[in-house]
Amino acid sequence: MAEDRHKFSRLLDKLNIEQPEWKELTDLASARKFASEVGYPVLIRPSYVLSGAAMNVAWDDQSLEKFLSLASDVSAEHPVVISKFVENSKEIEIDAVARKGEILFNAITEHIENAGVHSGDATVVLPAQRLYVETVRKIRRISEQIVKALDITGPFNIQFLAQRGRVRVIECNLRASRSFPFCSKVSRVNMIEMAVKAMLDEPVEKTAVSTLDLQWVGVKAAQFSFSRLHGADPVSGVEMASTGEVGCIGTDFSDALLKALLSVGYKIPKAKAGRVPRVLLSTGPIETKVDFLDSAQKLVSMGYELFGSKGTAKFLAANNVSAKTLHWPLEDKQPNIADFIKRREIDMIINIPKNNRELELKNDYIIRRMAVDFDIPLFTNIKVAKEFIDALETLHNGAGVEIKAWEEY
Repeated sequence: MAEDRHKFSRLLDKLNIEQPEWKELTDLASARKFASEVGYPVLIRPSYVLSGAAMNVAWDDQSLEKFLSLASDVSAEHPVVISKFVENSKEIEIDAVARKGEILFNAITEHIENAGVHSGDATVVLPAQRLYVETVRKIRRISEQIVKALDITGPFNIQFLAQRGRVRVIECNLRASRSFPFCSKVSRVNMIEMAVKAMLDEPVEKTAVSTLDLQWVGVKAAQFSFSRLHGADPVSGVEMASTGEVGCIGTDFSDALLKALLSVGYKIPKAKAGRVPRVLLSTGPIETKVDFLDSAQKLVSMGYELFGSKGTAKFLAANNVSAKTLHWPLEDKQPNIADFIKRREIDMIINIPKNNRELELKNDYIIRRMAVDFDIPLFTNIKVAKEFIDALETLHNGAGVEIKAWEEY
C-alpha cells in the first residue's frame, strides 16, 4: 500500500489527508490534458524506482513529451505518475520508528532548499529551525494516522510539502532512509536499534526525548563529484546526483551549517595577492534578485567585491549595491566572466538558473561548469547561498567555528 502510488493515494483520500494532484497516465494526450488542468510545472515519475531515477519537472508541452518518453523507457510495464509540482514550498521529512502502528520515536527534519531538490541532495536540518508550530503539529498528526492505517512496525520515512501551514504528503517509505543515521547521531537516540528490537518483538520503550528540545543543531550537507563527471551540469534537481554527505553539529544553526558546507568542499573566500575576495553573482529571475538583495549588502559590508552578469549588476546598482558588470561567456566582449574565472580572479560564484531561453541556459551552464573545473565554490540554490552568507557574517563578527567532540553536546 505504501509502494503502489494508486493504493497509497486511495489510503490518503480515505484518511482525508491532502496530497498534490496526480494521475497515472500512459499516453501524451492525456498527460497534456492533465497538465493544462492543474497548470505547469508538473512532476513526472516512473513507479518503483529509487533515487528519483528518470524523474523530471516539465515546464511546458515540449519538455513534457521529452520526459514522458524517458520515464516510460525506465519502467515500461508500469504507467507513469504525473503530479502537480508545487513551487515555492518547503520540504519536510519525518524519520521515525513504529511498533504495531504506534510511533516510538520521531525526528522531523527540514530541507533548506525549496521542494524540487531530491532529499539525498538537499541540505537537511535537525531540529527544524524555520517551521510553524502548527505545521509540526499537523505533520505529527498525519504521521500517526498513516502509521496506524498501515500498521507499521520498524523504520519509516514520510515526505511532506508545506506552504503557509498547508501540509501535503508526497510519499511514505517503509524503510530506513538515508537520513536515519544523521537523525540518530544528532538526537542521540539509536533509531536502528529501536527498529530492530521492534521488528524482533523484543521489549522496547517509547522515547520521551523530543528532537524539538535539543540544545544543539545538526546540518547534513550533500557531497557531489561533478569535478569527476566531465561536462555534467552541477545543478541539483529531482533526480539524485550526490555521491556522499557530511553531518555536522553546532550549538547554533549557522555554526552547524558552516561546518557541514566546509566539510563537503566549500571554501570561505579569502583575499589574494593584494586584492579583496571577489564574488560573482548571476541571480536569476527578478524574485530571486529581490530575495538576495539583503545578502548582497552583507557581502559588501564584510569587504567582498561584487561582480555580476549584466542584469544582476544593473539590479544591484539600482538598489545602491556596488557591483561591476562582466559580460556573458558567449559574448565577444570584455571584461568577460570566462576570462575572470580562467585567471582565478573570482573566489565564489552564485549562479541561480533562470529560465528556458536557449542562450541564457548555455551561458549559465558554462559559468557553472567552469566553477567546477577551476575549483571555485559554487552555489546554485538561493536559499543555501543566503544561509551560507549569514553564517559567514557570524564568523566575520568574531564568533569563530566551534570545535567540540560529538560526546560534548
